[in-house]
Amino acid sequence: MANVVVVGAQWGDEGKGKIVDWLSERADVIARFQGGHNAGHTLVIDGEVFKLSLLPSGIVRGGKLSVIGNGVVLDPWHLQKEIAGLRGQGVTITPETLMIAENTPLILPIHGELDRAREEQTSVAKIGTTGRGIGPAYEDKVGRRSVRVADLADDATLELRVDRALVHHDALRRGLGLEPVDRERLLADLRAIAPSVLEYAAPVWKVLNEKRRAGKRILFEGAQGALLDIDFGTYPFVTSSNVIAGQAATGTGIGPGSIDFVLGIVKAYTTRVGEGPFPAELNDADGQRLGERGHEFGTVTGRKRRCGWFDAVLVRQTCATSGVNGISFTKLDVLDGFETLKICVAYELDGKRLDYLPTAADQQARCTPIYEEMPGWSESTEGARSWADLPAEAIKYVRRVEELIECPVALLSTSPEREDTILVTDPFAD
Repeated sequence: MANVVVVGAQWGDEGKGKIVDWLSERADVIARFQGGHNAGHTLVIDGEVFKLSLLPSGIVRGGKLSVIGNGVVLDPWHLQKEIAGLRGQGVTITPETLMIAENTPLILPIHGELDRAREEQTSVAKIGTTGRGIGPAYEDKVGRRSVRVADLADDATLELRVDRALVHHDALRRGLGLEPVDRERLLADLRAIAPSVLEYAAPVWKVLNEKRRAGKRILFEGAQGALLDIDFGTYPFVTSSNVIAGQAATGTGIGPGSIDFVLGIVKAYTTRVGEGPFPAELNDADGQRLGERGHEFGTVTGRKRRCGWFDAVLVRQTCATSGVNGISFTKLDVLDGFETLKICVAYELDGKRLDYLPTAADQQARCTPIYEEMPGWSESTEGARSWADLPAEAIKYVRRVEELIECPVALLSTSPEREDTILVTDPFAD
């Protein structure tokens, strides 16, 4: 059976939640492979809205196994809160429906405190983090001082892990003018939350490989977008993990040869939250219109998203770095009613034409978009479920995007409702 990786192919907020939910009906297992609770997914199912930021989108679907892989950093208190909220909406969550990798690093309260203190006190350009401790938790992971899920099961190990982390954190806190960490309170808090996490702990790498050998379909779900990748994004205005499709393997413990299809999620225009370069950004009435029609506010932060025309240069680049086999084109209906549409087809940098975004931050900031114009359409595309339901100009727009990004459209989304989806290529096809 085919196994599918879903990645955002822009700066996040592309509509992954709906697409993963739509695909999860065909999957047996849905696995999160990176990020934390800093990226939100909004699902609309039979008129009911579910807002997720840590749990895999498949958790709201009965009969599925949802997995949080080792590539994720886990805030156990947020996990408890999110589970309670979903249960309040009638969602059943048990160790049979949710598993957490035993080697998943934890986000501790000290990580959030450090994150916010840095952002508030920095004298240089702000990164624009959510302040939820994601970055510091990943720092501790690579610094080999994390507290991981398995450590919660043994008090002696837990104390050793906490003490190792505090040697580092107390030194940092002194430099930032923060009080030393209350060791005993932190240990008490971890001991109290441990049962709520350990009941879901499992050797996820083993479970996933057994599921694969049994012919089960696995859907790998990423957070954020590839342009926020720690290596291939607009550094330093990026997230703290690898977001591209290759992380699905290392973030869950399944071999890369087990991945059969990579689906990139792409908006029909471009948005970004927070700081950093954005060559095709619009600071005019068109940008305002895109934001209002697309309800462009962050699910987690509530921050207003910056909006711009579709940037084919960036999407072509992310399709290459993630090995995207097909894209899911979302929010086409937001473009309804525009008399003229623009697509960024290249950049101009110091008098030269570029067909990619350069790595150097100063060059990224100086890139200006080169646009191609296309006629818009006055008819509505909202709720379309077949090509026949789309205006001719909308189809031409989609086809031109395919040419420019050198990747075919596999799915077309025309509203937040999961049924309003045009299937071109089934990613799960054998």
